Amino acid sequence: MTDDIREFTVEALRKMNYDVSDINDDTELGPAGLDLESLALADLAVQLEDHFQVKFNDDDMETLALMTLAEFTKAMRERIDANAEAAATPVAADSSV
Repeated sequence: MTDDIREFTVEALRKMNYDVSDINDDTELGPAGLDLESLALADLAVQLEDHFQVKFNDDDMETLALMTLAEFTKAMRERIDANAEAAATPVAADSSV
């Protein structure tokens, strides 16, 4: 799954016209690396939300910009796993009704 997340992310960046020819796990997404701006981060987040059924909030955008590709992939994997666990957890019936 981690490879799928990484491949999807790199392909999404390529489609957004970012040069990913030299991208590696240590490449930062923000100013020190790919230099993704806030709109690009938002676009990437929407694509990831749609593809992996996860959600991002505004605070996540600032954090994402400071991550390397490896850190981002790991964080996405954790978010996807947490989302899957939450979906698998049965909701207790409300007995107060």
